[in-house]
Amino acid sequence: MTSNTNAPASNPCTVLPEKVQRGNIWRLSIAQALAGANSVVVYATGAIVGDMLAPTPVLATLPISIFVVGMAACIFPVGAITRRQGRRAAFLAGTGAGVLTGLLAMAAVITASFWLFCLATFFGGSYAAVVLSFRFAAADGVEPKRRARALSLVMAGGVAAGVVGPQLVTWTMDLWPVHTFAATFLVQAAVAAVSAFILMGVRLPMPSAAEIAGGRPLAVIARQSRFVAAAICGAVSYMLMNFLMTAAPLAMHICGHSQASANLGLQWHVIAMYAPSFFTGHLIARFGAGRMAMFGLVLIGLSAAVGLGGIDVAHFWWALILLGLGWNFGFLGASALVLESHRPEEKTRVQSLNDFIVFGLMAIGSFSSGGLLSAYGWNTVLWVSFVPLSLATIALIFALGRSAAAAKNEKAAFQQK
Repeated sequence: MTSNTNAPASNPCTVLPEKVQRGNIWRLSIAQALAGANSVVVYATGAIVGDMLAPTPVLATLPISIFVVGMAACIFPVGAITRRQGRRAAFLAGTGAGVLTGLLAMAAVITASFWLFCLATFFGGSYAAVVLSFRFAAADGVEPKRRARALSLVMAGGVAAGVVGPQLVTWTMDLWPVHTFAATFLVQAAVAAVSAFILMGVRLPMPSAAEIAGGRPLAVIARQSRFVAAAICGAVSYMLMNFLMTAAPLAMHICGHSQASANLGLQWHVIAMYAPSFFTGHLIARFGAGRMAMFGLVLIGLSAAVGLGGIDVAHFWWALILLGLGWNFGFLGASALVLESHRPEEKTRVQSLNDFIVFGLMAIGSFSSGGLLSAYGWNTVLWVSFVPLSLATIALIFALGRSAAAAKNEKAAFQQK
């Protein structure tokens, strides 16, 4: 895929020393692992605790949906903090919300308050909104040709989250027998606090005057076919991942499978989400972000097909694994397209707009999955997922085709000159 002519070459003054780049990537990777563990705790327990506390079973998955709403609602505030105070200030605000998440969730379980638990998951979404910026932060101060690699290495930190998160639930959920999961949420708060100390050592460029000004109007940037492709693919990849993952643990519970089996399935799902990140950057550099995003959509479709094959534990596990792999290629491919669609001074605003679109649509999927599961069953959830998947595939092909045609026309005009 040709590079975006609107994306300027790197300014040598903004490229950080190699040692600082490596240090940032390591710290962001570790913080990604810890923050990912926090999110896994919410996904592993949200529907179960919701079912325990909710006034009606239809609301069982509402806490996870509120988690997604918290992500969408805080995208722009996080971007504003980043643009004015720098990324590290936003990181520390996010980890503070992460600590609050665990403490409020523990209090909700002890007092049997469903709505307090929903408030806790909202703050959890706020934390997750900040964590989303880790992948873009890794690209700050890095040469353009190495940005996809830096982005994917930070996302690879989620592999540890796939192991730590579910096991954290398994080890701690019965430590306080009277209040199941209360100890889990206390440990969750401690994990967020550790992440804050790690992020304090991240060294990134402070916002420039041009970045604070913001660059071109967002309406102009959002009309670029490359940005359209990135937003559509990122939104559908994340929406369907959340749509299916939200319902899967409760569906396993309904089908008679144990909580330990659900935790293990979620563990392998999260590992599959992040493990390919060790080489996704190389694949994007070789085959192009658009092709890898398309590959991700295909894997997500295959995940739904496997889920329709049966309700044994193996069917759930393989569906979750394929779903994680599809999310990785779809979301990272889309994120790499975002990096190609803006100028340096526009990065915070454009990245925030992209993430708001992604998580606004993801909230729709999250709200609908619980109701569909409760009313119509797991198979209906899987069949419905093919609708946005098909639309995204068509839209991505169309948008990338227009981008390729525009690049070809620009090349022909240049040769005529």
